[in-house]
Amino acid sequence: MPSEALIRAESLIGTIPDYPEPGVLFRDITPLLADARALRTVIHAMIAPFEGSFDVVAGVEARGFLLAGAAAMEAGAGLVPIRKAGKLPRPAASVSYVLEYGTATIEAHDDIAGGARVLLVDDVLATGGTLRAAHELVETLGGTVVGTAVLMELEGLGGRDAVGDVHTVFTA
Repeated sequence: MPSEALIRAESLIGTIPDYPEPGVLFRDITPLLADARALRTVIHAMIAPFEGSFDVVAGVEARGFLLAGAAAMEAGAGLVPIRKAGKLPRPAASVSYVLEYGTATIEAHDDIAGGARVLLVDDVLATGGTLRAAHELVETLGGTVVGTAVLMELEGLGGRDAVGDVHTVFTA
């Protein structure tokens, strides 16, 4: 049973119909991010199952950065950004993956120490392609993914089948 604080935090997530295209329900987390109490509540809920088991938090661009930065600060861990292709000055590794209508590539610097225990963080788990690619990217750089945490899982899109075990705070 979710706590009163988690129920309040979830109520701050807006749903924007037909964005960025018709038929899509976009989950707007910016009101939650703007509320310090709600943000602290969800960050704690995201990392609690993994406390003491990770050295670095890797956040997936773009909203995953915001959550990963807060998670890293809360846990006293380092932060590694996973970016879209072409956004880093010295990418050390990249992984391409299939999207619904095309392909995408993510990249990261070689800032993950060999053997580092990495917690992957993102905002939403949908089809799982990006997080699956992020797992591969971390392992290519010599890290070990010890867990994956997302703010919200969009059930029924197969993300969990693609990624495996994922800790989610909310579902929709």
